[in-house]
Formats: sequence, structure tokens, C-alpha cells
Amino acid sequence: MKTANIRINTIEDVKNFVTTVTKCNYDVDIVSGRYAIDAKSIMGIFSLDLSKPLELRVHSDDCDELMAELDKYIVK
Repeated sequence: MKTANIRINTIEDVKNFVTTVTKCNYDVDIVSGRYAIDAKSIMGIFSLDLSKPLELRVHSDDCDELMAELDKYIVK
């Protein structure tokens, strides 16, 4: 499993993020405080507080391609 802190600022960012994550064949979650949602769920993402950084949890060790595509959302 790989984790990263991400920031999703706009509605367009949410749409593009979900489109990218939906392409992968493994589970991807977003955690905000005590809430964990499926990162492939656009409604789930909109239920979170997007004003704060979120924790991305990718349930695969072979996800370098996905992480590269999501690099623009990763907080460094």
C-alpha cells in the first residue's frame, strides 16, 4: 500500500481525479479525519472537506504509473 497527501481544489479537479483513478484495477481510498471513502466515487469525494489536504491510500505496490498521473494533486 502506498499513501500520499493530496489536495483537490476545484470541481474540474475532482472530475479529472476520479477519471484517472477509475482506470486502475485496485482499490484506492481517500481519508479525511475519521472518514474513508472510495476514491472512485465522485459523490464520496464531494462529501469530504476539500479545504484541507486529504490522505490518498492506494492498495497496491505496483502503482507508480497512477502516482505519476496524480502527481499534480500530491502535496509536497
